[in-house]
Amino acid sequence: MITIGIDFEVICSIAREAGAAIMEIYAGEFNVELKGDASPLTCADRASHEVIVKGLHASFPDLPILSEEGRDIPYAERKNWQRFWLVDPLDGTKEFIKRNGEFTVNIALIEGGQVTAGVVHVPALDKTYLGIRGQGSWLTVGTGDPVRIVAREADHVSGLTVVMSRSHPSPELAAYLEDLKVANALPVGSSLKFCVVAEGKADLYPRFGPTMEWDTAAGHAVVEGAGGTVTTVDGKKLQYNKENLLNPHFIVSGLDNRPF
Repeated sequence: MITIGIDFEVICSIAREAGAAIMEIYAGEFNVELKGDASPLTCADRASHEVIVKGLHASFPDLPILSEEGRDIPYAERKNWQRFWLVDPLDGTKEFIKRNGEFTVNIALIEGGQVTAGVVHVPALDKTYLGIRGQGSWLTVGTGDPVRIVAREADHVSGLTVVMSRSHPSPELAAYLEDLKVANALPVGSSLKFCVVAEGKADLYPRFGPTMEWDTAAGHAVVEGAGGTVTTVDGKKLQYNKENLLNPHFIVSGLDNRPF
C-alpha cells in the first residue's frame, strides 16, 4: 500500500475494526440520546470512537487525535498541532438509526491545516475508500484488492448527476440547482456523498447546510486523490483545525473544475 510516512493499511484496518464494532450494535436494539446540539448519539458512536482512539494511540503514539466524540480540546492546545488525526467515528448517525446502511467511519490525516489523506469505511457495505493527496484514491470491497478510482468529467450536454444530503435538505441548495442542468438527483447519506463523486458516479455535491470538520476531512481526501476538488463556494480550499470547527458552505466536483 502507498504510504506518506504512515502505513495506511493500518488505518484501513482500524476503520474496519471500528466498523465491526458498529455492526454488532446495528444488528440488535440500541438507545438513542440527544447531544447538546440536538443531534443523535448512540452507543455505536462511542464504541467506534474507543476502537479508533485505542488503535491510533497504539500505532501512532506521537500524533494527537481530534474526534467528534472527544471534541472538547481547547483551541489554545490544538492550534499548535502541525499533524494530527481528525476522526468521525460514526458519520450519518441518522442513517444508522434508520438502518439504511449509509453511515461511515472516517479517519483523516491533517497537516498544516490541510487534509493529506483519509479513509472512509462503509461498514454495512464492507467498502473502504482511501485517498492520499497527490497520489490517488482506491476502493477496497471486502477482502478484495484495492482498485484505483477516478472522478469523472461532467457532461454539460446531457446534464449533471448531483449528490445531495438524504437527511439535511436546504433551500439554499434548491436555489443553487435552479441555475444548473441537472439530469439526476442522487440522495445519499453521510460522507458517502464524497465517495460517490470520487468514484465517478456523480458530478457534483454542493453543501449549503452545516457540517463540521470531522464530517468532511476523510471524504475530502478521497475526492482530491481521485482528481476532484473540494472548495468553498468562492473557490477557496477548506481549512482544518480552525478555532471554530464549523465548515463554510462548500462544493465538491469531479474532474471538470470549471464553474457550474
